[in-house]
Amino acid sequence: MDNQTSAITEHRDDTGAKLGMWIFIFTELLLFGGLFLVYAVFRAKYSQDFHIAAFQLNVFMGALNTAILLISSMTVAMSVTAIQKNDKRLALLLLSITLALAGAFLFNKYLEWGGKIHHQLYPGSDVVMSLKHGQILFFGLYYFMTGLHALHIVIGMILLMYIAYSVAKGKTNQSNYVLLENGGLYWHLVDLIWIFLFPLLYLIT
Repeated sequence: MDNQTSAITEHRDDTGAKLGMWIFIFTELLLFGGLFLVYAVFRAKYSQDFHIAAFQLNVFMGALNTAILLISSMTVAMSVTAIQKNDKRLALLLLSITLALAGAFLFNKYLEWGGKIHHQLYPGSDVVMSLKHGQILFFGLYYFMTGLHALHIVIGMILLMYIAYSVAKGKTNQSNYVLLENGGLYWHLVDLIWIFLFPLLYLIT
């Protein structure tokens, strides 16, 4: 009886878990792909307005956040390697660095949004509503897409904190690390989305 219970407890469907994460990632790519398409259509239609509005964005801040996310993708990938080598301490350290970088990204985004809101550059403000239609669309899309991405960052941080807890408790370990792998895949998705958002919003003027 004990052996049967142990066998049931130890049974895992790692392949199914990974497949489920890849399906989820595919749906997220469809969501953001649709938003990118909408942005491209409106930019083609209101190219001059989008060009003018894009100058209000802080390219340095966008580039800094890009570097932050790229480094965080590296640290989360390294944490998977660390747990595979049974280095629990290093895995936790790398996850902590990833979370710190995610926090830095959100802080920079807070500063960037705060500056624009201070200057009344947000959807529905008197300043924005006095602009041309294309510029209104640009700021609407900018806030929606970067806001949705920031939401994914927050969700990713919660997921990584749970994974770090699981590693600390020994539930995620050298022989059972699919949760960490899936968390890493999600974080790479967040990074990938920003890699498209950054040039689309900040560089293509």
